[in-house]
Amino acid sequence: MIGDIAVRIRELVRQICSAQQAEIIRGKVAKEHVHIYVSAPPYISISKLMQLIKGATSRKIQQEYPELKKRYWSKHFWAIGYFACTAGNVTDEMIQQYIDSHGQDEDFGNFKVEN
Repeated sequence: MIGDIAVRIRELVRQICSAQQAEIIRGKVAKEHVHIYVSAPPYISISKLMQLIKGATSRKIQQEYPELKKRYWSKHFWAIGYFACTAGNVTDEMIQQYIDSHGQDEDFGNFKVEN
């Protein structure tokens, strides 16, 4: 079941990012956290994007997996806060080299679910 939830979280994050014109470059859904490396348009703040991702995924996951409501009784599926940083101090070539040096997961578009 945890694997199903992780896959569903990945699907939801993809949908939200797509709706906001934010491109997921790389990502990983791990057991207790999610990492995403995104390219977001300048008109959406990181805080707004994270609010949309965390709010929508929490609501949908708790609706689709009602057994989680017992575990997250106060409706806090995600921890308060997040970590974000920008890639402003690197060149486009450095980012491209980073991306090229990591293998692409053809099945999941560089957004993996950790086992």
